[in-house]
Amino acid sequence: MGPRLAKNQIEAFVAQHFLAHGNPLFLPLSSSLPLYILSSTCGRTAGLRTGDGMPACLAIEFQRRVCDTRSASPLPAGGDRPTARPAACATASFPQRHRHKRLHMKPSAALFSILVAVFLFVLAFAAGPLRVTPAHAAAPPPDNGAVIVMYHRFGETDYPSTSIRLDQFEAHIAELTSGRYTVLPLPEIIAAFAEGRVLPERTVAITVDDAYLSVYAEAWPRLRAAGLPFTVFAATRPLDLDLPGYMSWAQLREMVASGLVTVGNHGVTHAHMVRQSAAEARAEIAEATRRIETELGQAPSLFAYPYGEYSLALRNLVAAAGFAAAFGQHSGAAARIADRLSLPRYPLNETYGDLDRFRLVANSLPLPVTDITPADPLLDPAGNPPPYGFTVVEGITGLRALGCFARGAKATIERLGERRIEVRFSQPFPPGRARVNCTMPGPDGRWRWLGIQFYVLP
Repeated sequence: MGPRLAKNQIEAFVAQHFLAHGNPLFLPLSSSLPLYILSSTCGRTAGLRTGDGMPACLAIEFQRRVCDTRSASPLPAGGDRPTARPAACATASFPQRHRHKRLHMKPSAALFSILVAVFLFVLAFAAGPLRVTPAHAAAPPPDNGAVIVMYHRFGETDYPSTSIRLDQFEAHIAELTSGRYTVLPLPEIIAAFAEGRVLPERTVAITVDDAYLSVYAEAWPRLRAAGLPFTVFAATRPLDLDLPGYMSWAQLREMVASGLVTVGNHGVTHAHMVRQSAAEARAEIAEATRRIETELGQAPSLFAYPYGEYSLALRNLVAAAGFAAAFGQHSGAAARIADRLSLPRYPLNETYGDLDRFRLVANSLPLPVTDITPADPLLDPAGNPPPYGFTVVEGITGLRALGCFARGAKATIERLGERRIEVRFSQPFPPGRARVNCTMPGPDGRWRWLGIQFYVLP
């Protein structure tokens, strides 16, 4: 059991402060603090649970001026009143005197309690937030998810296929800060997927691959000014060799220190890892993790496949290395039920970076599916073209409007029953990367988007 607060006044202040903001509560308290709650009626207990399902009961003792008004509620008008004490709180260990004792405070004591409580809040932020949600919170819908966009270079006109013009990028930032979107750090989105938390509508994450110098010189000042978090996936060898056109470790440390930037693993040499042996790929992953942890003080939890190329075997190596998520370069909105080790990102460059297209992808919705075939996106000649198929989850309507497209081959859709989709291609894909996109109209003028990238062996 964690240490108890020394003063009842502090607990009273904390309780009144958070009741004023209703449920769900977001308590920036260290998990080592004692947490038990009495309701606004000064006798009944509000049943709450933390985000990981543990009981959270924070003792409330109201001042006489609140509790003496027997018929009044300190909750906002229309607020819910708990009516029963849950069993989880019955076993909470706290002194009997906390349960019904009324609090008499002199003005000086009240001021003291407020100052101490504020001090505790400052200290508690260092321990990280404890999210408290109602025990009966509903599970997210299957199409709850996020859009993840991907950049490489900024304002490098010699590389139009991987660079975005600065005027395009500034328009993207203006759109993202217009109030329509919620831009979150990528690790927070992955944590929400893992914990079953609902993400806000139009949640977006920003990622940048390869740690080119223009990220530091052009993107970083603009994103920092806008307060937008982002993730850099860095291949470590160019930084170790201090190659021209790439960032330095010192510059990357400066960005990470801001709190806006996280760094993910992108291998050592930016190799075509699907062509490597298992030993070579495993060594790439481990060495890049070691170098990032050495230089930045923390091992990366996210991985991005170089060129977006992955196979089932490579995906399993990444899983075995302990990464929370991994990302390709195939288009589509990321569904919470999707495999978190093959999540999509929308690549943006000069050709595909105009504002209309950016709005299209930023507003897109997941097309949540299961039972994707083939299980391995690495294709040998005998399996090319692939028998691509998937099952759309219950609750998604309008499947008759679904269309699938592949560059260089005509895609024909076959429907098996109400939800199984099989896609057949008119001819084999050429060697290398081959992308397939399936889209359909969604609600509110938005589009559902599912993509996959195959890699065809010669």
